[in-house]
Amino acid sequence: MTVREPAGIRTAARVVVKVGSSSISGDNAGQIAMLVDAIAETYGRGAEVVLVSSGAIATGMPFLRLDTRPDDLATQQAAAAVGQNLLIYRYQDSLDRYGIVAGQVLLTAGDIDNPGHRSNAQRAMGRLLGLRILPIVNENDTVATHEIRFGDNDRLAALVSTLVSADVLVLLSDVDALYTKPPHEPGAVRIDHVPFGDSMDGVTFGDIGAAGVGTGGAGTKVSAARLAAESGTGVLITSTANVAAALRGERVGTWFDPA
Repeated sequence: MTVREPAGIRTAARVVVKVGSSSISGDNAGQIAMLVDAIAETYGRGAEVVLVSSGAIATGMPFLRLDTRPDDLATQQAAAAVGQNLLIYRYQDSLDRYGIVAGQVLLTAGDIDNPGHRSNAQRAMGRLLGLRILPIVNENDTVATHEIRFGDNDRLAALVSTLVSADVLVLLSDVDALYTKPPHEPGAVRIDHVPFGDSMDGVTFGDIGAAGVGTGGAGTKVSAARLAAESGTGVLITSTANVAAALRGERVGTWFDPA
């Protein structure tokens, strides 16, 4: 099905939800339960859900006694190795309340570019969804190199949406919607709707996410939204706090029309 407006999210058959590091790590780790509540409600109405979750490096940082995101690849890989394990545990611990089982899917950009790897990933996620397992997708930070990284998980979420032919992609961040300029600046106006092909002239993008933890920003979310929309997936950008309302089809955030 093609979802043409936010209200259609509540009847979408296949939904991809992406959450950023700053929304589910550190002081915000408690938001995992709220996110799971919203996903379980969507899952409960029969929809298939894929969760794309950042946060492996951010979750692992405290255990490596790091206050800020490491710059060198080896330490990022070490933090991811520790953090990914804990992140999946936290999700599964919360999902247990609903009897939902998670399946971990780790990808690199090379997997998406390689036709054989891409086909394998597509088949595996399709089977997980058919078995009513919740795929939790993240970049495979432990083995990814600078040359083969997605750059940010917003792009990964858009590619996963295309891979699984999702009806809707919901991109979550710390900000409730896109604005014509960073929302803390005077004169910033909220953007409710972006028609397909809109160049968004005159819009200035700032960063979204906690400094030193996340890697994405408003610009990366717009790029990802356009990428998914070109493949026929409707996209909603809103805050993690609004996830339940978003998945019920309420009018929150910024909606991108699909092609």
